[in-house]
Amino acid sequence: MPAGGFSSVPPAGVEFEAKITPIVIISCMMAATGGLMFGYDVGVSGGVTSMPDFLKKFFPVVYRKTRNPGSEGNYCKYDNQGLQLFTSSLYLAGLTATFFASYTTRTLGRRLTMLIAGFFFIVGVVLNAAAQDLTMLIIGRILLGCGVGFANQAVPLFLSEIAPTRIRGGLNILFQLNVTIGILFANLVNYGTAKIKGGWGWRLSLGLAGIPALLLTVGALLVVDSPNSLIERGRVEQGKAVLRKIRGTDNIEPEFLELVEASRLAKQVKHPFRNLLQRRNRPQLVIAVALQIFQQCTGINAIMFYAPVLFDTLGFGNDAALYSAVITGAVNVLSTVVSIYSVDKVGRRVLLLEAGVQMFFSQVIIAIILGVKVKDHSEDLHKGFAIFVVVMVCTFVSAFAWSWGPLGWLIPSETFPLETRSAGQSVTVCVNLLFTFVIAQAFLSMLCHFKFGIFLFFSGWVLVMSIFTLFLIPETKNVPIEEMTERVWKQHWFWKRFMDDDEYGGAGDFAKKNGHANGFDPASQL
Repeated sequence: MPAGGFSSVPPAGVEFEAKITPIVIISCMMAATGGLMFGYDVGVSGGVTSMPDFLKKFFPVVYRKTRNPGSEGNYCKYDNQGLQLFTSSLYLAGLTATFFASYTTRTLGRRLTMLIAGFFFIVGVVLNAAAQDLTMLIIGRILLGCGVGFANQAVPLFLSEIAPTRIRGGLNILFQLNVTIGILFANLVNYGTAKIKGGWGWRLSLGLAGIPALLLTVGALLVVDSPNSLIERGRVEQGKAVLRKIRGTDNIEPEFLELVEASRLAKQVKHPFRNLLQRRNRPQLVIAVALQIFQQCTGINAIMFYAPVLFDTLGFGNDAALYSAVITGAVNVLSTVVSIYSVDKVGRRVLLLEAGVQMFFSQVIIAIILGVKVKDHSEDLHKGFAIFVVVMVCTFVSAFAWSWGPLGWLIPSETFPLETRSAGQSVTVCVNLLFTFVIAQAFLSMLCHFKFGIFLFFSGWVLVMSIFTLFLIPETKNVPIEEMTERVWKQHWFWKRFMDDDEYGGAGDFAKKNGHANGFDPASQL
């Protein structure tokens, strides 16, 4: 899914004493609201763009084509660059905002960055709900995109630093889970507001995004900044006090000293992006970039953005289209739960490869049905075939949700070494948002020109990425981060050629070379 679950995996090692304190519970709630906000923005656009009143006001050309497809045909009635810009502008804005958010997260702290995100979200929601013309609508979406850029940079990072080690990994996928819940919630809202008489249902759909936006803002006001952020910005004593508060114990010295040491090591890395390009970091960089490109080229976001539009194009009718989108949203949520329970048991590669087979065949079957049954000017898809198409779409969505969705973020976050992790995550986020924008902007035009072949196009990419997974993605299940170089990269048939023995490897070797191995005492920095 688009830009969900950016939290970095902490260094493996000692389990520090920690309790589940109220501030940790509030942090989990913030994970929910941050994920819900992003997911709602993803899901709501497809629903409102299938509402006649919305189209009539902002996209009259599309409205006329949906009423009377004429020579355009079923597949081309939604083909409009302005309509696609309404959806895609959010992700282009998010891509741009990420660069600024990286700076504010580091210099101003996680908490203030979340407040900035909340401000962008609230103003964007107000403009969207009150929009009188297309300019106002697009500006609102751009502001929401800025909120996405800031929130998705700060919230997961804040969570990974606040949460006790034993629940930190779960929170990573929890953020992704709440993105899927947000999409489902948006589909349910759209299904209800589409029935409102008077032509203002779309305003309610867009306006209800203000609820998670307000919750995120209030949550940011209630919490304190993370100890990592405070120590990083030189407020060491305050960081220690906050650490004691969030852990609910006085026995914080071991964790505190490690935070100070980690901060010192991070400051020694003057050019993380330059380090990222070094030969020994090439495997992680190539895999991270490839995963983001492949994640979008599965076609998942085309389905999640435009599910109601897609089903309406296939002849389901407006209500049936929204109803079908709700079903796919529910499948998305349930399948993400499957990933939470299976990712550390069966491993990353098994999930990716199994999902590749499942996604490939479901898309090929959909293409065959549509190629035979949905012509440019056919009025309706037979009920039996329509149900089968929905089943196949759900089969595709479920496979993605327990594999390429969460794992597209999890694998990069656990493979980058300490000295390049921040830079690596920034590249990962930017590539993902860039290709999310490209797919969102191009899908309806591709549907018009490719027709049913759009599913063959995406299935071709699924085949390519499954082959890539089979040969080039190593298994990282249960491998500590500091041992990743020795146990994964140096053992891989292809990537081992990039591992030079005279260079130090991951976070553990980096620490040995620069930290305690040189007689450094973290306490001396206090």
